[in-house]
Amino acid sequence: MDLKLKGKRVFISGSTSGIGFATAKLFAREGASIILNGRTEASVSNAVDAVKTEIFGANVSGIVADFAQKTSVDSLLNQLNSIDILINNVGVFASQSFYDTPDEDWFRMLEINVMSGVRLSRALFPEMLRKKWGRVIFISSECAQLVPPDLLAYSATKASLHAVSRGLAQMAKGTEVTVNTVMPGSTLSEGAERFLEEAATKQHTSKEAVTTDFFKNVRTPSLLQRFLTVEEIASTIVYLCSEKAVGINGSTVKIDGGSTGGVF
Repeated sequence: MDLKLKGKRVFISGSTSGIGFATAKLFAREGASIILNGRTEASVSNAVDAVKTEIFGANVSGIVADFAQKTSVDSLLNQLNSIDILINNVGVFASQSFYDTPDEDWFRMLEINVMSGVRLSRALFPEMLRKKWGRVIFISSECAQLVPPDLLAYSATKASLHAVSRGLAQMAKGTEVTVNTVMPGSTLSEGAERFLEEAATKQHTSKEAVTTDFFKNVRTPSLLQRFLTVEEIASTIVYLCSEKAVGINGSTVKIDGGSTGGVF
């Protein structure tokens, strides 16, 4: 299937690992021009080299920016131009009690998880509207709907992305600019791998046993009963950015293995 993404300019925040990196590689395979992003020179350089090594002829570059620092974000925005596709992926979380989460942690998660997408969209959306073509994707989480008590602040920031996304989509009425939110379920990212390894070591068991227990006792509603891969999430993101997905706009697309339940 030709997704007609060849030559499209794509920026993905927080894309040196995990879902962002997997998405970048799929875009590169489709012939898009990719700009990766991470917090350090080393992480960005390594990610760019990895894409070029894996995908012959990949058109990929990188920009270092820390979304917790406004001056760093301003520098990034000055380097971005003519972006056709924006993937707002960067995010941080902390597992902690609601009562033990200080204001500083709330503000940090709001700054990175929400304001990163707000600032990038505010800078890049107008040109998409002028061209009457563009794609903006916000990466949310099943936590926006499930809201685990130990991830309350993180869940709140992810939930707010749905409102921002829907509002931007309405601003693009009459164009072929689409704005959607992707809601991944439990995904086997590097962070999840570390969690499984640490839990297995602590419990003197295997990662497989920890995984089985997680879906039996924590993510019980999951119909898939396993972690999704980053590639499974990325494939939907890339499709939503294609010409063929122009009819999907202002929507939340769940890739959660059925964990959030319900008909709608």
